[in-house]
Amino acid sequence: MKALVSEAPGGPETLVLRDMPEPEPGPGEVLVAVKACGANFPDVLIIQDKYQFRPPRPFAPGAEISGVVERVGEGVTGLKPGDRVIGSLLAGGMAEKAVVPAAKCLAIPDTMPFDEASAFILTYGTSYHALKNRAGLKPGETLLVLGAAGGVGLAAVELGKAMGARVVAAVSSEEKLALARKHGADSGFVYGPAPSSREESKALADAFKAACGEGGADVIYDPVGGDYAEPALRAIAWEGRYLVVGFPAGIPRLPLNLTLLKSCQVVGVFWGEFTRRDPAGNAQNNRELLDLYAAGKIRPYVSERYPLERGAEAIRKLASRGATGKLVVTVGGA
Repeated sequence: MKALVSEAPGGPETLVLRDMPEPEPGPGEVLVAVKACGANFPDVLIIQDKYQFRPPRPFAPGAEISGVVERVGEGVTGLKPGDRVIGSLLAGGMAEKAVVPAAKCLAIPDTMPFDEASAFILTYGTSYHALKNRAGLKPGETLLVLGAAGGVGLAAVELGKAMGARVVAAVSSEEKLALARKHGADSGFVYGPAPSSREESKALADAFKAACGEGGADVIYDPVGGDYAEPALRAIAWEGRYLVVGFPAGIPRLPLNLTLLKSCQVVGVFWGEFTRRDPAGNAQNNRELLDLYAAGKIRPYVSERYPLERGAEAIRKLASRGATGKLVVTVGGA
C-alpha cells in the first residue's frame, strides 16, 4: 500500500510517499480501507516530535479517518467487512489502509460522505466534550469562541447554537467572520496580530468585552492560546468557565488573580484521554452528535481536499494557520 510517511523529525517538507507493507489487524482491531483522512493541528506537531505521543518511524500522520472495514481481528464483534466507519487512531491515517482498534470505530450512515466523515469526530467530539462535559454550557449563556473559523472553532460555534447559547465568534479576518456567521454565530469581531505590549493587550481585552456585552462570556472556548488568552480571560463572566483546548499561538501564562476576581474556572479539555477513561460517556456523546448531524444542526465544513501525494500541503497550511474549516486528504479515489 502507499502511505505518506515521516522518516525523520521535521516539517511537512520531510514527508515522503512510500510503498509500505499492508498492516495486519490484531485481536480487537479492524483493517480499514481508507477513503479520507482529516488533517488536524496535532499532525503538525507529531512529525516534528513535539507532540506528547511519538510513534516509531516510519509512520504516517493522520489521526482521523473514514473508510470501509476490510478485515476484522480476533474477538471483534459489532463490525464486519463492508461497514462504513469513522476511525480514531494516534497516527497512520494518511495511507491507503490503516489498522484501528474496533473500540475506536464508529459506524456511519450511508448518507454521510467520506470526506465529511473524516472531518467529523475529532472536531465535534472535542468541542462537544468541552461544551457539554467540561463547561456544562446552558441555554441562554454567552459563548465566546476564539479561532472560530477553524475546524474545532466552527464545530464549537455550531454546537453552541444547537445547545441554545448566544455565540460570539472571534476571528482573524472578515472572511472568517462571515464563515462563522454562516455557521450560526450571532455576532463577532476581527482581532489583529497577537498583542505585543500591555497597551495592545488591554485594547484586545476591551474588544473582547465589547463583543460579549455586559456581564461578559459565561464560557470561553480557546483553541488558540498564546497572547490572546489573557485578554480573553479578562472578558469572562462571574463564575465563567475558560476552556483550554489548544495552543497553536503558543502556551499562555495566565495571571491567576483574574480567576479569583471573577470566581471563574480554567478548565482543561483533553478529549483523547476522555475517550479512553470514559468510553461509555464518549459513546453517548457520539450518538448525540450523529443525531445532531441527522437533524441538520451540525455539518463539517470541508474547505479543501488534497490527494494523498499532496497531503503535506494540508499539514503545511495548518502550520501557517491559514486554514478555515477542515482540510481533508482523500485516499483511494474518494
